[in-house]
Amino acid sequence: MPGFMTLPEAPTFALLRATVPAVCLANASGFEAKEGLVSADIVIADGKIDAILPAGTAPAALPAADMRDGMVWPTFTDMHTHIDKGHIWERRRNPDGTFMGALENVMADRQANWTADDVAARMEFSLKSAYAHGTGLLRTHLDSLPPQHEISFEVFSHMREAWADRIELQAVALFSIDMIFEPFFDDLTKLLKRHNGLIGGVTQMLPDLDARLDRMFRAAADNGLDIDLHVDETEDREVLTLGRIAQAKLRNGFEGSVTVGHCCSLARQDEDTARRTIDVVAQAGLSVVSLPMCNMYLQDRHEGRTPRWRGVTLFKELAAAGVKTAVSSDNTRDPFYAYGDLDPVEVIREAVRILQLDHPLDETARIITRTPADILGRGERGVIAEGGSADLVLFSARRWSEFLSRPQADRIVMRNGMGIDRSLPDYRELDPLMDK
Repeated sequence: MPGFMTLPEAPTFALLRATVPAVCLANASGFEAKEGLVSADIVIADGKIDAILPAGTAPAALPAADMRDGMVWPTFTDMHTHIDKGHIWERRRNPDGTFMGALENVMADRQANWTADDVAARMEFSLKSAYAHGTGLLRTHLDSLPPQHEISFEVFSHMREAWADRIELQAVALFSIDMIFEPFFDDLTKLLKRHNGLIGGVTQMLPDLDARLDRMFRAAADNGLDIDLHVDETEDREVLTLGRIAQAKLRNGFEGSVTVGHCCSLARQDEDTARRTIDVVAQAGLSVVSLPMCNMYLQDRHEGRTPRWRGVTLFKELAAAGVKTAVSSDNTRDPFYAYGDLDPVEVIREAVRILQLDHPLDETARIITRTPADILGRGERGVIAEGGSADLVLFSARRWSEFLSRPQADRIVMRNGMGIDRSLPDYRELDPLMDK
């Protein structure tokens, strides 16, 4: 197993002198944090975390690996992805890099190529990559215009079962809410209940937006479904559905989870409008996920002109208001984003730069671990806890600057206390799909 160190081949062993983000410990009491990092010895027994001790206090008789102050994180949560459309770039590119160019070319590729076999092969490739990078929990949005919803959710359900012991998977139906009063929506809701999915969608500034949101919230409540929406992914100041979603949740007394992604146009509002919107989002208990890499790539793209803004939402202001905030990878090698590898380390490195999440960095680790796992209802996956599974990611980097300055290609991913094979799939595996 390649990496910067060798793990003991023993059922019980210790990771000595580990540096752990304090926010990633289920219980950080008794540890003194510096820049949000603590020093600990972690004892692993039979695939579980047996003890988390102050550095230098693990039993001397235990087999051990000396981390030499290297970092230890829980496995990552990538809470907003699109593994159904990933890796189609080589056969369907975005000709101008714009949002409309992405929409049009994904639609053309979907109509021409998205058979069950095609979707399954690309999903499998994506999950191999995510697993090798250290992801343990992943939520994907699935394009759900008919008849694709039946194909993709059936493939996803098989994939979820096949990958259950490696990555826990969730899926959201992505469709336009201008279809919500059509018979299709009733059929989609039944499909989601059958496949244990979530209601998703793209909100638009329609004249009857409130009625459409009420229909969505009632359907979600009646069927026990949570909601995860694509919201205001535009630089257009006139498009601001975010506050209307929050009001709809309050108006309907909806008790399920509601996540909103992107929310780009919030950053284009005047201060009073932004504050009012953030206040109602906080009151309604919405969760917000920012997709910094994809939004910086797509937003404010105009031919021959340098972009004037970063394309992301008011992340700090939302967090300061008590809104649960996270970041995620979004699209991977498709017309919406030509790059990426479903690596949460790349996501957090870029998020720190794009969103200026340093000064301080003390709790930054939460945005790909604790907070998104909590939003997805699987909070135990986002922390290192005594009694929990020894699903960990080990780094040679000791401090924030070291961690954020390199890709950490030599990381070790542990599942159930054992290092995994971190070999990434070869892009050549996809070649047969690109000849269509």
